[in-house]
Amino acid sequence: MIGKLKGLLETVGEDHALIDVGGVCYEVFCSTRTLEVLPATGEPASVFVEMIVREDMIRLYGFSGASEKGWFRLLLSVQGVGARVALGILSTLSPSDLSSAISLQDKAMVGRAPGVGPKLAQRIVSELKGKMPAHGAIDSGVAGLQNALGEGIAASNLADAVSALVNLGYGQSQSSSAVARVVAREGQETSTEKLIRLGLKELSS
Repeated sequence: MIGKLKGLLETVGEDHALIDVGGVCYEVFCSTRTLEVLPATGEPASVFVEMIVREDMIRLYGFSGASEKGWFRLLLSVQGVGARVALGILSTLSPSDLSSAISLQDKAMVGRAPGVGPKLAQRIVSELKGKMPAHGAIDSGVAGLQNALGEGIAASNLADAVSALVNLGYGQSQSSSAVARVVAREGQETSTEKLIRLGLKELSS
């Protein structure tokens, strides 16, 4: 089993990269995010790898970090999600955004990925709720607030502050993270107005 590749980047295609390891070029299929952070051609490259062996093929899938690889594995555990769809999701959402979408049961966020319709998005957030890759943990305070928001039990001042930030154009994940950081400093009883004001400072810093 191949867990990681280190070598020289040979070429980068639309959905894959060739990595030269001691004269052998491995074709590694990657998300757009991973392809974007690879070094220049001819430079040393390193990717985490998941190898999938089937009767008619053997393919390597590469990831920039262990968290992305962990989410790839989890996504494949959902019925109807194959490697191509999983890469599409990881190309659309960062591991932290995906963590937020699952925690908040935000099927619309997951549904932004190519090949993911409403039913599949619902299945993904439902089946992966409460699951997290070993290297994909997010801050416990942020996770706690996201869970509370997703279950509709967050205090009204917190929920209203996050909603206001989202209405201002920030993402759900960014907004809940910012509010969670403010609450960690100021306390749960902070007014909605103050949460919004300090949350905006967090988002602009």
